Amino acid sequence: MSDVVRWAAFSCVLVPVVLVGYGTSLAGAAGSALGLVAVTGVCRLLLRQSERGAARLIEEQGDDRRGRHGRAGPGAHRGGRHAGGSTPED
Repeated sequence: MSDVVRWAAFSCVLVPVVLVGYGTSLAGAAGSALGLVAVTGVCRLLLRQSERGAARLIEEQGDDRRGRHGRAGPGAHRGGRHAGGSTPED
């Protein structure tokens, strides 16, 4: 996540510099910077919350990571050519 934070900080600095370079007022550039900082903070908070939820879900599942498709159920092929066990030969 540190790469994400670095890019966000870089953007929060770069955007106002570019805006001032293209003639936007300092107040407008500062407002844009504050908006970017607010959005970045909220996104970081949501990302942390999502990571915690994912970690909690993995912890609840335990070591069984097969999921619902990993179990053999009725009608599953168990290595034989036919379910009946014998092959018809003509």
